[in-house]
Amino acid sequence: MCPERQVYLLDPQSLPPETIAVTFAKTSRSPQSFRDIAAELTEEKSAAFHEKWVVGYGHASVAEHAVLHIAVENVSRLAIETLESCRLASYTEKSTRYQKWGTEDFYRPPELAGHSLEKRYLETCRTLFAHYHEALPKVREVIAAQFPRRSDEDENAWERRIRSKYVDVCRFYLPAAALANVGVTINARALEHTLRKMLSHPLEEVRALGAEIKAVAQASVPTLVKYAEAVPYLQTLPRQLAREIPAVPPEMEDWCHLVAWDHNAEETALAACLFRYSHLSFEQARQAIRERSPEQISTLARMILGGLDRFTPPIRELEHVGYTFVLVLDQGGYLELKRHRMMTLSPQPLSTYLGYTIPRAIEAAGLLESYEQVMSTADQTYRELAAWNPDVAAYVVPNAFRRRALVRLNFRQAWHMIALRSAPNAHFSLRRLAQRMAERIREATPLLGQFLLVHPEETWQQIETQYFLRA
Repeated sequence: MCPERQVYLLDPQSLPPETIAVTFAKTSRSPQSFRDIAAELTEEKSAAFHEKWVVGYGHASVAEHAVLHIAVENVSRLAIETLESCRLASYTEKSTRYQKWGTEDFYRPPELAGHSLEKRYLETCRTLFAHYHEALPKVREVIAAQFPRRSDEDENAWERRIRSKYVDVCRFYLPAAALANVGVTINARALEHTLRKMLSHPLEEVRALGAEIKAVAQASVPTLVKYAEAVPYLQTLPRQLAREIPAVPPEMEDWCHLVAWDHNAEETALAACLFRYSHLSFEQARQAIRERSPEQISTLARMILGGLDRFTPPIRELEHVGYTFVLVLDQGGYLELKRHRMMTLSPQPLSTYLGYTIPRAIEAAGLLESYEQVMSTADQTYRELAAWNPDVAAYVVPNAFRRRALVRLNFRQAWHMIALRSAPNAHFSLRRLAQRMAERIREATPLLGQFLLVHPEETWQQIETQYFLRA
């Protein structure tokens, strides 16, 4: 008789993560059920297994079955960037769209303790936060006038509706030193990789945070992360590359520049779809596409991509087509873009060298002159700090300043990002970016680009005019 199907959970409240990982690992060679394997294991036996197979023989995939949920509180947004750099983890972070910061909610770098620039740093951060708090009620008045209370809406519901809109604008004041909380769900293998990056980081805060996360994680996975240490390669490579950089001033370019793409992208995408569902060689699949008329190709593309909604992504074969962009956007916008971490993001160091953006609501609230003054102050402080330590200087850079990144993504990732970030409830910085990226993809690959789910009621030019005095 065929064995009966069984589906059940191994309870992480009764079994340690390392024991669950060993239980799943042993099924490759043991005919026993998972329950029986788990019943025979102790924490000591699990640790010994991991020492032999994961550490000794490098079977690191076993560690992916040990999952941790880590709460991290009151760390800078700058440090969170490194913590959130792992693709294979889940993060939920304190939102600058829905929460407000207190006047002292910023990080004090230990590198500055006793330094002659410490006072300047503290004064600049406090000034930024003071302007942030001054702006909140004034920008709220502007937004409230644009979105008046409805007759069927009570005060609390109205506040919830407009809150993200005015807080969205005021977040441009917040520096990278602003403190935040983040919840992390991550497996032990990915955590070890993250810890190595953190322990190799030039900032003391990131190194200390990495050491603390490691210590906390070892309470649940004592074996799987205990060998995570700093990596000399990660420590020395930035300094080595810095010596190779020519001494030329930064220059601005098109803020959304499609620098590379596969010029046979559409043929490749359609051929990949035929290949996936046939027994053709890939060259046969390509030839089958080449022999079709334009009308037949259009019909095939619509079969694959037509009729999708934003909850149903295209099939994976669309990942065989890629695009490389150089993007310049405000730091607040970049912090949202990086949440699409399956893309390949190569951001330049956070600085003030590319200037800052000005939301139009700042002018409407009568804050333009003071906004420009405080951004100038932040710029001057950054440059003074950067002459001593550019890594520490980044703490003082507000979200308003522009940042440049090299971004590689495939069509499927672009489809998801554009559908999500062009929606009316997305931040206007990301809506502008999503609309412009969609335009560039449609120009490069019009057959595929026509199926991007872009919000149709605005263009990037309209967003730029409506929301930015200077983008």
